[in-house]
Amino acid sequence: MENSTMKTGNPVANEEDFQKVANKVSTITIIGNIALSLLKLFAGIVAHSNAMISDAIHSASDVFSTFIVIIGIRLASKKPDKEHPYGHERLECVAAIVLAIVLLITGLGIGIEAFKTILQGNSDNIQTPGVLALIAAIISIASKEAMYWYTRYHAKRIDSSALMADAWHHRSDAFSSIGALVGIAGSRLGFPIMDSIASLVIFVFIVKAASDIFKDAIDKMVDHSCDEEMETQLRNCVMRNPNVHKIDVLRTRIFGNKIYVDVEIALDGSITLQNAHDVAEKVHNDIEKTFPKVKHIMVHVNPAKL
Repeated sequence: MENSTMKTGNPVANEEDFQKVANKVSTITIIGNIALSLLKLFAGIVAHSNAMISDAIHSASDVFSTFIVIIGIRLASKKPDKEHPYGHERLECVAAIVLAIVLLITGLGIGIEAFKTILQGNSDNIQTPGVLALIAAIISIASKEAMYWYTRYHAKRIDSSALMADAWHHRSDAFSSIGALVGIAGSRLGFPIMDSIASLVIFVFIVKAASDIFKDAIDKMVDHSCDEEMETQLRNCVMRNPNVHKIDVLRTRIFGNKIYVDVEIALDGSITLQNAHDVAEKVHNDIEKTFPKVKHIMVHVNPAKL
């Protein structure tokens, strides 16, 4: 028995709405990131700030990553077919993994360049960034933090791991802009090497975000079980049925943004097959109605040892 649609408890009711929300969020963030990238690149070149140019590259990578999210969500929303009878939800995790790799490569490029500049140690030849770089950093922090909360809200609303990964990409960009702001300010105060140190700090934030996104996606790819709280709620739901003596086995696995549940329940061995089937069906329906994220439920009946 299987629940293929979202029910009460989640504002998004079906896959069409899921994709519509994701596309709307992605389009808005793409436009915002293109504008920010151009602003920061212009400010970095004009104001002679390597940190701001690095930050511009980071924002440009956000545009590419958001396209990955759109493709991943579109593929994940495809209905089950003969070759993929359990659906395509894991393709969203693949999109998140690709996004993490892109983020890591971007961070490494920024980190290597900053490290080279610091090792050279010739700070006298480093130009002091202009005030335009400071203004661009402040605008970037405010914009990227707003994008983070906007994307995070809708990612939680439709329970999308790829969209949530994109939200954290925005947050890492906000952090990197804070690093750029500190570096630019330090450089203007007479410490020009601070601009390159800021780029190195940006690199650390980017790598940390990439690592978190990658780990979360891998957990979902390898059928990671639900957390203890979720499994306790499932157990309580099953045991509310007065005919269930106990739960022999409960297994859960996260499949993309959905949950699969396998449960073995112990019933009175003297009841008829029809009655046992009715109890199992009631347990199935109770779980389905209580937990909208549960897509597939398998209920097995064992005779209770009285």
